[in-house]
Amino acid sequence: MEKIASFTVNHLALLPGLYVSRKDHVGGEVVTTFDIRMTRPNHEPVMNTAELHTIEHLGATFLRNHPVYGSKTVYFGPMGCRTGCYLLLAGDYESRDIVPLMTEMFTFIRDFSSEVPGARARDCGNYMDMNLPMANYLANRYLKEVLTNIGEERLNYPE
Repeated sequence: MEKIASFTVNHLALLPGLYVSRKDHVGGEVVTTFDIRMTRPNHEPVMNTAELHTIEHLGATFLRNHPVYGSKTVYFGPMGCRTGCYLLLAGDYESRDIVPLMTEMFTFIRDFSSEVPGARARDCGNYMDMNLPMANYLANRYLKEVLTNIGEERLNYPE
C-alpha cells in the first residue's frame, strides 16, 4: 500500500506551525486541509485529551459562527497523535491566508471563560473530558510562539 501524504512529512523536523496538509478537489470546489501543529512531534509531550477536546469544542464553535469562514468551514478537529488539529476549508488557500483567522480563533480560545459550548451530556459523548484552563494556556502559547511574527519555517513543511 502507498503511504498517505501526511505520513511522508518528516515529523522529526516538524515545528509547531500552520501548514497546508493537502488540497482536494470535490466537485468543482477545492478543499484545503490545514495542519495546525500545536506541539513539536516526538520532542515534547502531546496534549491531553481534555484540553484538546476543549479546543475542539471552542474552535469549531468559533469557526462555524465566523461571519466570513462559517460557511466555508468543512471540519475542525483533533489529530489522532494529539499534537494539533486539522481544519478543512472550502476554497484554495495557502497557510499565510488564514493566519488572521487562526489569530482570531486562538485569541477567542485563550480568553474564553464561560461554560464550554456543547459540554453537557445531552450534547457530547464525553462531556466531562474538558480542561478549559489548559485549553486557555495552550491557545496563548500557540499565539505567542507560533502565530505572532510567523515565519516561512512554520508555514511550509520541512523537506
